[in-house]
Amino acid sequence: MLSYRHSFHAGNFADVLKHIVLIELLQHMVKKEKAFSYIDTHSGAGLYHLRSDHAEKNQEYQKGITKLIDLGWPELLSYQTAVKAVNAGNDLTFYPGSPLLATQYLRAQDQAWCFELHPEDSVFLANNLRPFKQARVRREDGLKGLLSLLPPDSRRALVLIDPSYEIKSDYDEVFQTVLKAHKKFATGTYAIWYPVVDRARINRLDKQLISSGITNIQRYELGLDADSSTRGMTSSGMFVINPPWQLMETMTALLPKLVKTLGENTGAFYRADILVAQ
Repeated sequence: MLSYRHSFHAGNFADVLKHIVLIELLQHMVKKEKAFSYIDTHSGAGLYHLRSDHAEKNQEYQKGITKLIDLGWPELLSYQTAVKAVNAGNDLTFYPGSPLLATQYLRAQDQAWCFELHPEDSVFLANNLRPFKQARVRREDGLKGLLSLLPPDSRRALVLIDPSYEIKSDYDEVFQTVLKAHKKFATGTYAIWYPVVDRARINRLDKQLISSGITNIQRYELGLDADSSTRGMTSSGMFVINPPWQLMETMTALLPKLVKTLGENTGAFYRADILVAQ
């Protein structure tokens, strides 16, 4: 399906969680001098204008990055710095998608593979990543593209999987892809984003991962409201396979503060737990 445009949702609470986790993972990858590959299966346009018609339609960023950009929390500093890097002065006009965040951490020896099927967004993505010689843009199915790249020559990789899940079969397709990817390259770090629109689908995904034989899986979830079958996405989360050791400590400290700041009412909640032990 090519109707989904992330430009309507850029900088929302789901982006906040996804990108905080992503930056924590990127910072871990660059601690070693050895090269790594960054693979982004659903890259979007890479950079979003928060004053565009798309972003202004629902102003989702007002309940996300706008509330956080100037807070003096040490746990947010790297995320805030990465967002400010694509803006001038103190203005919050642009929001970087995952590819632009990743390029801030790529070194000369690293590579990025960014997949995007949408015809217009793939052009935007290519233009936004043109200054970065390490980044390659492919207008292909990102899940299939991921499998074609594993195992990477570097034997180190960070993979972000975050489809829109507009098609119900996306949930099973993501799981099957993760299962195949892990069999090809078990030591990679995989970050899988998910929306909570129908909790039953996420419960099924939980069970699939638990019974998959894959170990060392953590889960982080941020909910602005209690689960609801009528209100759209009320929470979102990240499964992380082979996370760095400090990620749980960081997110356990940060998530309660995010709930307090972004949560809409007493139904707001968070999860930070080990889905499958190492």
